[in-house]
Amino acid sequence: MARPIRVRKVTPRADAPAAETFWSRRFLTALAGFVGTAALARGVAARDRVLRLDVRAYEVTGLVQGAREEPYQVTLGLPEIEGWDEIEGELARRAVVRARILGGELPREVERVFADCGVPLFPESPEDLHVMCDCPDWGGSCDHALAALAMLAEAFDDDPFLIPAWNGRTADELKTALRRRPRTDDAAEPEGPPLRAEGFWTPPSGLAALRERTPTPPAPPDLLLTLLDPPDVRVRRRHLTDVLAPVYRALGD
Repeated sequence: MARPIRVRKVTPRADAPAAETFWSRRFLTALAGFVGTAALARGVAARDRVLRLDVRAYEVTGLVQGAREEPYQVTLGLPEIEGWDEIEGELARRAVVRARILGGELPREVERVFADCGVPLFPESPEDLHVMCDCPDWGGSCDHALAALAMLAEAFDDDPFLIPAWNGRTADELKTALRRRPRTDDAAEPEGPPLRAEGFWTPPSGLAALRERTPTPPAPPDLLLTLLDPPDVRVRRRHLTDVLAPVYRALGD
């Protein structure tokens, strides 16, 4: 991605939390796992000092006002993903996910697709997040970098497609890749003869005709967990839906 994506809105919402949607909450939860909740809270409190954020493939750059007149430059880097071909193929294979992305929505199932492909969507350790700041106090997680991370989480509320853009694919690049992919597996056209207008509403003759029809695949056992907004309940800092999802899937086996 040659040109960076300028985050247009870097002024924090007044009297609002830093995270209002599933994606920003997931990002802050991932950060809290290795940055620490106390440090992250400092970043959230200081996010009004962020003057600018630019998102490009594997790198976010920002300007954060500090004690001196000139703002500090912050860089947030991610490791380059080598498995994008597999990820795009899996996104295209899942019909509902593919349709929602092409419709301009980033469904939460995207994170599971990344995990299934062995790639974390968000950094999971200090080794996954390369932080730099030109302030004299920088030591891996200075307040300027923390403020930029908190402001980035808020930007995910406004544009979730900044997440794949940071991971190497802009929204347009991702949609183009999915359109070029053949519709296979659960995205494939149904088997059997084409539907015809004549006799469409005629009921099947006998039970044998019903048995010949391909049964509809069952819905995933955790479908409701992925479609409904999660309750504001945490279990050891994890959202309740993330804790319940493996249980639902196990019950469905």
